[in-house]
Amino acid sequence: MTTPTIGQMLDATVPMAHTLKLEYLETTPERAVLRLPDQAEFHNHVGGPHAGAMFTLAESASGCIVLAAFGDQLSRAVPLAVNAEIGYKKLAMGEVTATAVLGRPAAEVVAELDAGGRPEFPVTVEITRADGAVTGVMTVTWTLRPNS
Repeated sequence: MTTPTIGQMLDATVPMAHTLKLEYLETTPERAVLRLPDQAEFHNHVGGPHAGAMFTLAESASGCIVLAAFGDQLSRAVPLAVNAEIGYKKLAMGEVTATAVLGRPAAEVVAELDAGGRPEFPVTVEITRADGAVTGVMTVTWTLRPNS
């Protein structure tokens, strides 16, 4: 039996990610890169991807890096998004790509969990168009909630 990929796990547990047909280009503890294909059913009033679809893309990228970085902690803690903030910078048209990076070293987060804490850590996500222009930036604060 093969172990599911992070993309397969996200698609199975987060129906909205599956609905948007997100493409998982890279999912490592250092970086997660997801793409939202250009799909007319998810366009906004100006013909680009809807803000809600871009939010879901970026939040999903943040979840992928959390799973990649802390998947080995799932037996003792549940990753939860605490809050998210997004800024839309430029008009997005066509496919868009989200690139997520951790804002704290994973070892530092795990050490806090080991010490009995409930660590919080930011994940920053840039959303770009195919031409490389940054169309949005999201910061998601995550926590690892210890199992009781």
